[in-house]
Amino acid sequence: MGEPLAPYLAWAKARPRVAWDLASSNLLGCTLADAPWAHQALQITAANDEGLAALVEAIAARYGLPADCVATATGASGANFLAFAALVGPGDEVLVERPGYDPLVGAPRLLGARVTRFDRWFEDGYRLDPAAVEQALSPRTRLVVVTNLHNPSGVVAAAADLAAVGEVAARVGARVLVDEVYLDTAWDGAATTAATLGETFVVTSSLTKSYGLAGLRCGWVVGAPDVIARVRRARDVVDGTGAVPAEAIAAAAFGHLDALAARARALVGHNFSRVRETLGAARDVEWVAPAGGTVAFPRLRGRSDAGPFVARLQSHHSTAVVPGHFFEAPAHFRVGFGGHPDVVEHGLAALALALERDGG
Repeated sequence: MGEPLAPYLAWAKARPRVAWDLASSNLLGCTLADAPWAHQALQITAANDEGLAALVEAIAARYGLPADCVATATGASGANFLAFAALVGPGDEVLVERPGYDPLVGAPRLLGARVTRFDRWFEDGYRLDPAAVEQALSPRTRLVVVTNLHNPSGVVAAAADLAAVGEVAARVGARVLVDEVYLDTAWDGAATTAATLGETFVVTSSLTKSYGLAGLRCGWVVGAPDVIARVRRARDVVDGTGAVPAEAIAAAAFGHLDALAARARALVGHNFSRVRETLGAARDVEWVAPAGGTVAFPRLRGRSDAGPFVARLQSHHSTAVVPGHFFEAPAHFRVGFGGHPDVVEHGLAALALALERDGG
């Protein structure tokens, strides 16, 4: 068997279990007690050839767009793959941010596209820099790929920078895919969706990271009607349609997003205060504080590779974080803080102890 197309996800699924898991990027999942309305919403059979109508309409209303600008998908991962399948093919060039989430590199490669990179620098606060995108573009570029909030750092992209990236992409006939799965967790709530910035942009998201409904696998693609038509036809040969019970509950969830968001803010706000204390007190760590989300991306001072420290943290303290090499930034490690407060508390205590004992 060949090398995995997404090494991080392969590692995440196969890694040993630990007592204190700070490697997961998920928000603590909702239970039925958190979503009592789910019982009444459940259906087994309904027409959903292009996505359950109630769900498509709810997503469209969320963005203030018509229904023909929305396609449903199996999670944000499914949405991203369908967007790639609709927009690129063998020989096309796809420009992807670095550091970045490796399925966004693996998916276009699976489709035969050539992947090139542009950098978002720690020293620049991981800013999305339109000049860096413009320098890396070529006449063969068909798609530019970014995350907002940035995965793995949690940094928010300024609306002006996103718009400028759209302008430089349009000059070579490329579109911009923006994975916004973390966007609704931005601390001040003022982050701008790229869906409002014009037809150059294609947006993907889900109910997972911001709302704790990963089990529904409810994702979507938002874009121009011609793009969405191609996304829907791509789905015909991937999984056809979504599951009616999941889509029915997801449609109902859109009527309760404010309550779900409040739950997420309370949980993540509490946990992030402990992350800030822990990383702020660690003399051998430097980091760019996230603007939201459930992950942070610190790096060890004066070290080129955090891998040995990550391994010791797991073996000596039964605590997991993600090695930075999976994001092409080996001096870093990613810390997830969307989990249960007790797990985050104990995991951060173990992290602090490990840093104090051996300085990374």
